[in-house]
Amino acid sequence: MKTYLDLFRGANGRNYAITFALVSTLFFLWGFCNGMIDVLNKHFQNSLSISKFESGFVQFANFIGYFVMAIPSGLLAKRFGYKGGILIGLTLIATGAFWFIPATWIGTFTGFLTGLFILAAGLAVLETIANPYTTVLGPPEMGATRINLAQSCNALGTFFGPWVAGAFVLSSTGEANKSNSTLYIPYLFIAALVVVLIVLFVLSDLPDIRAEEETEVEASGTASVAKPLISRWHFTLAVGAQFFYVAAQVGVWAYFINYLRSPDMPGVPEWLSKALPSGWTFLDPSGIYHVTDLGASRAFGGGILCFLAGRITGSMILRVCSAHLTLAVFGLINTILMLVIIVHVGWLSVTALFLSNFFMSIMYPTIFALGIRGLGDDTKLGSSLIVMAIVGGAIMPLLMGWLADVFSMRMAFGMPLLCFAYVMLYAAFWPQLEKIDSGHVVKD
Repeated sequence: MKTYLDLFRGANGRNYAITFALVSTLFFLWGFCNGMIDVLNKHFQNSLSISKFESGFVQFANFIGYFVMAIPSGLLAKRFGYKGGILIGLTLIATGAFWFIPATWIGTFTGFLTGLFILAAGLAVLETIANPYTTVLGPPEMGATRINLAQSCNALGTFFGPWVAGAFVLSSTGEANKSNSTLYIPYLFIAALVVVLIVLFVLSDLPDIRAEEETEVEASGTASVAKPLISRWHFTLAVGAQFFYVAAQVGVWAYFINYLRSPDMPGVPEWLSKALPSGWTFLDPSGIYHVTDLGASRAFGGGILCFLAGRITGSMILRVCSAHLTLAVFGLINTILMLVIIVHVGWLSVTALFLSNFFMSIMYPTIFALGIRGLGDDTKLGSSLIVMAIVGGAIMPLLMGWLADVFSMRMAFGMPLLCFAYVMLYAAFWPQLEKIDSGHVVKD
């Protein structure tokens, strides 16, 4: 068994640990940005007086940017290489972040959505390039482990995003904050961070190892070069799995704060309310403690800590367990947890909501690694299409918001339940799909 010392050693003997560390900062960046939009979902309901369905357009604007830029991102990577593509992506992110200064002055929902779209276009470029890049910075059989480690930085960014955004836009009292006047401040922080990263990447020596990747895949004997990409079932169904996984993750996160602030939720016990920091809860006229918007956003940060713990734990599990089996088990557990949220109202369902973050943690990078396995020359195109599947995060949360408006917040979690079930089935049947694609069909 290879150790962590061999995790970043390429076929040529070169150690790519420093390159991996630099690229991992990009994972932190897009985690931070995506974590912030889940706070904006609730904030715009208050500041712009829009419904839960309408607030779903926050996620729509963000993830439709991924959909639009996925294929162009692959072409940019092919034309300008990894380093050039990353610099283009960072420039787009800086543009979108700076746009929030005039958007705050304009003060319209469309103005804010425009900034999110531009920023997401840049994030799409980074994801299309960075995800497959991490899988080739060392032995190919340890690609799933590397991408999960890098995605741990993504989870860390997702943890800090809601805290920073919530501090500027959410209320610490029972009254909702209806002002957008400070919304540009956290995006100025993003712009400053991106400028620093641009300088670092300009000065860095980022190796372009596309040829090595193709050689490794061909040598492994797993590439099915005779088949067109769409006919490789382990890849095609991975696109679907990524669509539904991102839909589930974005839906759970977008309405996490709404769920904790739902009228169905029981009051916070007095002992817990007094133990929490000031601004997390408030006492209503009937004498019952409830979670404030700011308190719910801080609790969401706790959910992201569960997500981060899952990423770290998952990367260790993947060293000893097969990726598809781990993904199938985690998908089954999350399907059950969503069912608990639907049928039960109370602290058990809140616990299930937090735990779902732990068990969804490895899904995105693991689906990515399983989907591009053995694609050879088609890896770049395949990566673009899997990133394109992130559009699930644009479409399905709108459905979830509609379900919440028409029925209830807890019934809306039926959407992620079905999505996690699909991921579970894809992972369970992945070995059979891979055997068919590689031409080694096992007959009964």
